[in-house]
Amino acid sequence: MRSSIARRAAVFGSAALLLLGPVTASAQADPVEPEVSDQAAALPVELIDAIQRDLALSPDQYLEHAELGQKLAEFAKIARIQFPDAFAGTWLDDAGNAIVGVADGADKDAAVAAAHDAGFQVKDVAQSESSLQAQLKTLDGWLDTQPPAVADLVRGVTIDIVNNGLVLRADNAGGLQLPDFLQGARVVQSPATAAPQPSTDLAPIAEVMPADALLGGDAYGSLGGGIGLRCSLGFNGTDNSGGPVNITAGHCDPNLAAAGTADASEAFALAPGGTGPRVGTFAKTSLDIHDYAIIRADAGAAHRFENNGVRVPGAAPLAITGTADPVVGAPVCKSGLTTGYTCGVVKAVGQTVTVGERTLADSFSTSMCALQGDSGGTIVTGTQALGISSASNVGQYPVCQVADVVTFVLGESPELFATPINAILAENPGLRVRTS
Repeated sequence: MRSSIARRAAVFGSAALLLLGPVTASAQADPVEPEVSDQAAALPVELIDAIQRDLALSPDQYLEHAELGQKLAEFAKIARIQFPDAFAGTWLDDAGNAIVGVADGADKDAAVAAAHDAGFQVKDVAQSESSLQAQLKTLDGWLDTQPPAVADLVRGVTIDIVNNGLVLRADNAGGLQLPDFLQGARVVQSPATAAPQPSTDLAPIAEVMPADALLGGDAYGSLGGGIGLRCSLGFNGTDNSGGPVNITAGHCDPNLAAAGTADASEAFALAPGGTGPRVGTFAKTSLDIHDYAIIRADAGAAHRFENNGVRVPGAAPLAITGTADPVVGAPVCKSGLTTGYTCGVVKAVGQTVTVGERTLADSFSTSMCALQGDSGGTIVTGTQALGISSASNVGQYPVCQVADVVTFVLGESPELFATPINAILAENPGLRVRTS
């Protein structure tokens, strides 16, 4: 039976409201004063190079924009509930200004006042966020009336906060004829099926590697069901019993049905000379809706995961200080075994997109390049954990330079899709990301 993409997006959007907790008596936030400290001096040189190369920002600007993005995220949680008729989303513009969109409605004046009191700029738009959510429901109903040849063309849908409209993803963007109520929507190419880097030489060896720590972004191999894959480690954390784990991508588990059993896929450290010893097993794997896996460390390797670092393989670490929510326009950087650090900005949040035979919901997309092998790696904003790398529209290319040229010719750009870390934590009570 064909799943309804729009309905799933609406359901997850509604569920998010249930997680906000008590609303304060006033919608006014504290004035925006980004607290950028000596953190800039502690950023790894490889990350600084990527920030300057990909974002044209200084380390201080990167941290300031990331902090400002989280202030917008907190404001949005309150405004979405208190000003439902007028609130139309939050984002950072290209200059790093904090913007709150407002539409005409009974609570517009109050929303504008709250945004100004918080130190944010206000932009008038035609449609509120709730109005755009209603369009998603209308789209869902329309798809249910279409034959599979038409309905299956739609591979994803999200709200374009900056342009105040809907974006549909399709395998054949030119072949999709939209109804009148969607004539203002943009149609873009859906992401190609992403896969970890296949490997045929993964097998345990007897030699013991040096007791080096394993950090987010480091390479690892997974072996299960006779299949071997190479991926990047995600964030180190602890499970509900306090045991050390790593949070990576679900599609990096070659035998996901066996996760948590005696036949679970095994995880191996990778060394320049080949495969290292086993370091853990896949305790839980999720592929559809939220793409993530939890690797439980073996007793003999537990100490290797007891850190809060993220890095490109072999380089100095970035210490993770907390978790964050994705905000459109906020700066982000990812680490992975194939492309190392690349940086960009969040392009869309709360979206649903079909990748191959699986559907990502409640995901966010970024303007970063990621290739095979980067799957499962970390995405950060500032020094906070943001998400796990899940899918890319350029994963089939050998290097990012080629991906940049090809997508430019096609009128597109590299895009990396991710599962929010806070969504993973909410789905697994007691699971925590290691922080300092």
